[in-house]
Amino acid sequence: MRNKAVLLVDDDEPILLSLGHYLERNNFDVQTAGSGEAALFDLVITDLVMDGISGIEVLQEVKKINSEIGVFILTGQGDMTLAIEALRAGADDFLLKPYDADELILRMDRILEKQETLKKNRIYEKSIPICMYCKKIRDDTGARHGAGRWLQLEEYLSRKSGADLTHGCCPECYERFAEKRQKNA
Repeated sequence: MRNKAVLLVDDDEPILLSLGHYLERNNFDVQTAGSGEAALFDLVITDLVMDGISGIEVLQEVKKINSEIGVFILTGQGDMTLAIEALRAGADDFLLKPYDADELILRMDRILEKQETLKKNRIYEKSIPICMYCKKIRDDTGARHGAGRWLQLEEYLSRKSGADLTHGCCPECYERFAEKRQKNA
């Protein structure tokens, strides 16, 4: 009666097998993975026209879950309008059946390479460059990435936070300077 899909993830193989079989006997469609990494996926390949939900709906649901997951449409429907609709909805590629297996692998590799490049770019874009000598920070706000102005730390923090900054002395520095003063006195 259930026929619901379940992803079962556990690194203990006996549990994975026994619980997986138990769930299947209780009308669950079970997929198993032996690690958290194995449970994650980078690419979904879906047909476009299917009974139940369509490939476009699969695409939309996958992108809601994680917009970085690649979605490849593999379909026998040769209508260019459907291809354009799928690409506008966020599909990463589109290939008609019958397909060349080598072409499919090539296109899948391109999607995965693009994902890796985007991940690296996001890491780079999230970094804040700080000069190792003067401790100025480059602010790329409103400028081409890498071409921003170098600002003093206080000015950068004030601009980003909107807060008025004051200067003080932390307890460690206070102790250090107090010790120096005593030695010099």
